[in-house]
Amino acid sequence: MIEASLPTASQARVRTPKARNYLIQLCKHFAHRIPATFADNHGRIQFDGGACELDADDAGTLVIAVSAGNADNLTTLEDVVERHLKRFAFKEEPSVPWVRG
Repeated sequence: MIEASLPTASQARVRTPKARNYLIQLCKHFAHRIPATFADNHGRIQFDGGACELDADDAGTLVIAVSAGNADNLTTLEDVVERHLKRFAFKEEPSVPWVRG
């Protein structure tokens, strides 16, 4: 029997007027321990189990794309990124609707 492959990538679009600020804050926070870079409206955080790409658009949306080597790592990365964003944006209480694909 062939097992269906589980998703190893997901994306969330978070509506916030502070999209670029949160992108920078997330990258700076993680850069203390792991490789993380940002420039203009784009950031990248390289985790052991995968990567997170962040894009802030002018319409007030933070696009978060997470990719991992397997479904378990994907779930972990989604959780880590979401918890940190919610901690930084606690006044807004943002919704982080992950869509796997």
